[in-house]
Amino acid sequence: MTRVLIADDQAAVRGGFAALIAAEHGLVLAGEASNGREAVDLTRRMLPHVVLMDIRMPVLDGLEATRIISADPTLTRTRVLILTTFDLDEYVYTALRAGASGFLLKDAGPRELLHAIRVIAAGDALIAPSVTRRLIAEFATRRDPATPPATLTSLTDRERDILRLVARGLTNAEIAGRLLISPLTAKTHVSNILAKLDRRDRAQLVTLAYETGFISPGDP
Repeated sequence: MTRVLIADDQAAVRGGFAALIAAEHGLVLAGEASNGREAVDLTRRMLPHVVLMDIRMPVLDGLEATRIISADPTLTRTRVLILTTFDLDEYVYTALRAGASGFLLKDAGPRELLHAIRVIAAGDALIAPSVTRRLIAEFATRRDPATPPATLTSLTDRERDILRLVARGLTNAEIAGRLLISPLTAKTHVSNILAKLDRRDRAQLVTLAYETGFISPGDP
């Protein structure tokens, strides 16, 4: 069962998400938080697999709550899915830098939300299509000078090929089809890349690939 925690300052929103999760096979509600501080405390107590995190909340906002959760060594299995009504590049960029595994607008349909929860719980990254293109451009203009391309020298040629495809948003199955390998082999390569680069999930691999200049918008 995938445990899901909801963090939103609006009771009606929390109630709607809670009902959706309760009705879905394989998902269980781990708790509800009305602000970022409650979200951090509940996450540490309940150890959910996925936290649905609003951005604008009192006491502690969702971005800082995400940063605290992602940095906690006891919460390595917890993933954060940012939910917001604001389609702003700055929020997306900051959320992923804070350690979020995905970003989805609140106007997404129930099926899209449930799919996002499952994708995030499985360790994949998910970003709403409406912001993906601008986000890539944003990464390209904000490369982190403290993270030079040399960081990637530990990767084999095959792993570098796979990192390029991960950064393009391809799934393990799509990577397997592109490189003519099995999905299990693709998954193993991605796991090895995560371990070598000390990253917790695919979202952080995407961030690293663009910020180091390993991949740029428009690359084939």
